Amino acid sequence: MKLSSRGRGCCAGGSRERGPPPRSPFVHQLRFSPLEKAKIAFMTLTLFPIRLFFAAFMMLLAWPFAFIASMGSDEQELEKPLSWWRKIVDVLLKAIMRMMWLAGGFHWINVKGRRALPAEAAILTVAPHSSYFDAIPVTMTFASIVMKAESKDIPVWGTLIKYIRPVFVSRADQDSRRKTVEEIKRRAQSGGKWPQIMIFPEGTCTNRSCLITFKPGAFIPGVPVQPVVLRYPNKLDTITWTWQGPGAFEILWLTLCQIHNSVEIEFLPVYIPSEEERKNPVLYANNVRRVMAEALGVSVTDYTFEDCQLALAEGQLRLPSDTCLLEFAKLVRSLGLKPETLEDDLDKYAASAMKMKKEKVDLKQFSAYLEFPVSQTLESMFALFDENEDGVIDIREFVIALSVVCKPSRTLETIQLAFQLYQSEGGTVTEEDLACILKTAMGVSQIDVTHLFRAVDEEEKGKITYDDFYTFAMLHPHFAEDYLYADQMGAESGLETSSLSAPNGICTDFSPDNSGERRKPLQKKLN
Repeated sequence: MKLSSRGRGCCAGGSRERGPPPRSPFVHQLRFSPLEKAKIAFMTLTLFPIRLFFAAFMMLLAWPFAFIASMGSDEQELEKPLSWWRKIVDVLLKAIMRMMWLAGGFHWINVKGRRALPAEAAILTVAPHSSYFDAIPVTMTFASIVMKAESKDIPVWGTLIKYIRPVFVSRADQDSRRKTVEEIKRRAQSGGKWPQIMIFPEGTCTNRSCLITFKPGAFIPGVPVQPVVLRYPNKLDTITWTWQGPGAFEILWLTLCQIHNSVEIEFLPVYIPSEEERKNPVLYANNVRRVMAEALGVSVTDYTFEDCQLALAEGQLRLPSDTCLLEFAKLVRSLGLKPETLEDDLDKYAASAMKMKKEKVDLKQFSAYLEFPVSQTLESMFALFDENEDGVIDIREFVIALSVVCKPSRTLETIQLAFQLYQSEGGTVTEEDLACILKTAMGVSQIDVTHLFRAVDEEEKGKITYDDFYTFAMLHPHFAEDYLYADQMGAESGLETSSLSAPNGICTDFSPDNSGERRKPLQKKLN
């Protein structure tokens, strides 16, 4: 698998000059100077425990007020204006929450722009989402948010959550997503009766280097929204809590050890959708994202939460940071292949590929094979696999790539399928076949598998079976790090390896360890 110059946003592997790989929005690194380390050590023994105590005390102090104000509240009462005593509770709770953030070092919160009234904009879209400290605008506005249903059962915090009348999402309910969208739509179209809903449309935390794809949930109602952008203009970024980097407690500890923490909240003008945007939530979401990116001075990217899961999935083949499989995954979504039926589609395409053997197909045949008409998206996908730019591709590479996207953490299932596609009548594959399999499974243009192949082929037959590979993989579960990844990959991608998983559902790092014998680096395929 090799990216053609016709591939969208890609360049060909080989002699073409490549720029530095793009910074991953799901990675955050912290590096401290000796002086900064000394300051943190001193603050840990002095300021940190005091701040932690007062922040916890303020949260406990807020609990009885939120509990009393939440008692006996039915839906009809929630749609009415606040009674005089609830207004008092509202002011008290906001003051207590502000003191909690003050105790955490957020001495002043810089607010720009004017917050729209619920009748002007029922939904506030907030980005970038990079930390649990993004709760600051929630506690300032007490706008409703979308939360997991399990959150309401958390002691103290659950009571505070229920007070702001959130939209709960239940993991146990398979129909929960549809119900959540319907509830957001109902509240948004209530004419200002309900409190505003604050939504983080990115759906996951990033490092604020760009805005990833917005989920359409906030835009399906087709009502005006007010974009809200967050900035943390601190010299040392201890705020960011994303998929790869410091964990939740480490972020809390480092942030409370800073003398001062800055945050800016800017309310942008209300965005009123056009008729076309009302009918097309994805278009609406993209246009709002563009406005917010311009205000932040950052770029936008088509990466999504699902791409993050693919890139950071735990498996024996961890993808390089700039693998072209992320581009492939975007094209799969754009083409219209649905996640819920992707495994069935994979089985169908794999069965057809096995019948075709080594036969190569052109664009028209590829279109017929997928049962999708020729389009720009299909052409871009075809170009990803057009290795020699001669207008034909090996359909087996498409099936392997689709298997990785479909089952990112089930490495051996993908490799078993690949062996079935490439094996001879005797059930064996050669070193060249294994190179084709692994470079496609990792989304790179070149890969040296000689070391790995010789390790598996103990009898030096020049060919191996899947059973040989499986037995080897069971004995060497980290075979990719030991036999494939080059030492300098981590340095080139700017990532560090971590075997820890942070507590927000975060997967392990996907860059290789910087250890072992130096070998030929993988040739990357994205700029």
